[in-house]
Amino acid sequence: MTLYYSMVFALLVFEMLIFVSLIIPLPLTIRRKLFTFLSESPLIAKLQYGMKITFIFILILFLDSVNRVYRVQLETAAANKSQGSAEAFGGTARMEIQARKFYSQRNMYLCGFTLFLSLILNRTYVMILDVLRLEEEVKRLKGEGGAKGDTAAKLGAAGAPGEIGKLRKENEALKSQMEGLSREYNRLGDEKGGADGTPKKDR
Repeated sequence: MTLYYSMVFALLVFEMLIFVSLIIPLPLTIRRKLFTFLSESPLIAKLQYGMKITFIFILILFLDSVNRVYRVQLETAAANKSQGSAEAFGGTARMEIQARKFYSQRNMYLCGFTLFLSLILNRTYVMILDVLRLEEEVKRLKGEGGAKGDTAAKLGAAGAPGEIGKLRKENEALKSQMEGLSREYNRLGDEKGGADGTPKKDR
């Protein structure tokens, strides 16, 4: 295995370790501190930028390995066709082509799994951040709900049985008083307008 494919393999192992560390169940406080550090650290941001560039090179290696697999397949088919039979195509030439095919397929799978796992890691990281954000939101809403419950208890248990009907009756009484005041205001306005000699308003 060449040096750059050895580095790709080391990166694949590193990604697997990161993925295992992400899915390990941890207490909420520790998980929140860890992901806060990961999302706010400038060192992690630089590392992510460098990893993006690295994955571009791995993508180029993946495309090259796919091209090599395709060329080996063409060479195998052409050699079988030119020799006339599969038995005539053997020995050292056959072993060489099979070895090239094996190495090219190995490199293709290695680069492909590394790229695929990088996408999984990115999506898993984003989903965990969303879960933490939603947990914080639920916690905040529960706190507000508890505060509202305490306020209701201090005000005399507004949700007690019969309290809603009482509030409706008071609301209807206030509406009737408002309508009576409105009618009285209009009547006084009409009388005032008639006394001043101004025409009365059409209602």
